[in-house]
Amino acid sequence: MILFPAIDLKDGKCVRLKQGEMDKVTVFNKDPVGQALVFQSQGVKWLHVVDLDGAVKGKPVNLKEVVAIRRAVEMSIQLGGGIRDMATAESWIKIDINRIVLGTAALRNPEFVKEACREFPGKVAVGIDAKDGMVAVQGWSETSDMRVIDLAKKFEDVGVSAIIYTNINRDGMMQGPDVAGIKELAENVYVPVIASGGVSSINDLKMLKAVKDVNIEGVICGRAIYEGEIKVEEALKVLNA
Repeated sequence: MILFPAIDLKDGKCVRLKQGEMDKVTVFNKDPVGQALVFQSQGVKWLHVVDLDGAVKGKPVNLKEVVAIRRAVEMSIQLGGGIRDMATAESWIKIDINRIVLGTAALRNPEFVKEACREFPGKVAVGIDAKDGMVAVQGWSETSDMRVIDLAKKFEDVGVSAIIYTNINRDGMMQGPDVAGIKELAENVYVPVIASGGVSSINDLKMLKAVKDVNIEGVICGRAIYEGEIKVEEALKVLNA
C-alpha cells in the first residue's frame, strides 16, 4: 500500500484545511519545495499535491510552486486542483507530472475525463470528494445530488488508474478515516481506490491495511504527518509490511 504525503498549496504555501473550508487554514511550511525534499529524504515514493486555489478558480494558480517541486524531486507526483480541460491536463503531463487528478471535471464533464484517459493512459485519476455520501465539487464549495458510488461506476471502464476518495467531514479533523465508506467504494468498483481524509495515527493506517479482499492502493496523509502524530518512516514500514 502506497503512502501519499500531501502538499496542499494555498498562496504558494504548504497548508492544511479543516473539512475543506478555505478560511480554516493552517500554514505548515512556507517552502513547499523544502517540504517535498524532506518527504523524499524519508523514503517516500509518491507525493500528493493539490492546488487549492486552482480547485476553487478552475485553473492552475500555484503553477510556479508545482513546477519547482517537480524539478527538485525524483518522487512520482499526482496532482489535482483546477484541471478542467485538455490544454491544462497536457501542460502538467509535459512537465512530467506522473498522474493528474480530475475532480470537478469528473462530475461536470465526464467526456473530458474519458478523452484524458485515452490521451494519457495510466496517468489519470478521478478524485471523488464526499459530503454526507454525496459528491462535492468546485474545491468542495458545492455539493451535488450524485452519490459517490454512482459517479465512480461511470469511470470503471474508461482507463482511470485510480479513484481518490475523500470524506470531507473527516478531512483535517484527525478523527480517523471513513473505513466503511472506503471499503464500500472499493467493493463496488474495479478501479484501485486511494483513501483520503481523517487519518490521524499509525493505528488508522493499520486499520486500512487490514481491510481484506478489496483493492485499496494507498492512503493520503497530511495533517497527522505535519503535527507529528504519524512518523513517515513508521508509516512506510506499516504500509509496506
